[in-house]
Amino acid sequence: MSVPRPELPGRLSTDVAAADRQLSTRERIVASALALFAEQGFDATSVNQIVVRAGVAKGALYHHFASKDDLLYEVSRELVDRQLDGMNAILADRQDTARTLRELIRDLVVTTAGSAPAAKVFSRESHRLGDANQARVRAARRSIHDTFTDLVRSAQHSGEFRAVTSPDMVTFTVFGFINELPVWYRADGPKTPVQIADELSELILSALMPAPGQLPAEGQP
Repeated sequence: MSVPRPELPGRLSTDVAAADRQLSTRERIVASALALFAEQGFDATSVNQIVVRAGVAKGALYHHFASKDDLLYEVSRELVDRQLDGMNAILADRQDTARTLRELIRDLVVTTAGSAPAAKVFSRESHRLGDANQARVRAARRSIHDTFTDLVRSAQHSGEFRAVTSPDMVTFTVFGFINELPVWYRADGPKTPVQIADELSELILSALMPAPGQLPAEGQP
């Protein structure tokens, strides 16, 4: 099963720390916008500040982006793009559901931690997006949430997972954790993103997996 990506054109990297490689003008503009949005917020950031930090003329910014809103959209959707790609690659492996969920959680945690500034900007500023851009990003995120929920629902129906709670509650728990990750995660903290992801997976799967020899719950096949 592969989830089609909503129309999110023009992928690029928003890693501000990528000083060891040549950035295109477009990438420098987005990286500068990301850094400023993260430092001082969307409303407090001016176009002039972005072009000064990027070292480009204002005309160069408007050559690539029609507005500051489009820059916020670019920052917001890059992470979602990568997570959609990661999800589709994991689903293509066609592993058992427990392994698939473990890999999905790991990919979501690792990509969110690796792009913590962009994830924090999205969480804090996405309501500033115009209606069209907000709808595009929400559709992409919804496709990830729905796929996760459907996997849990299918496994509960087959008896692979216990129906101890609803599939929606499992999804809310996982994504609630991931949405808060940029608030407290520190790259120099005591645990790596992989360790964090594995602990979260263990918590979720220990609740969902039947004990050895246990029969499916009543109402399950």
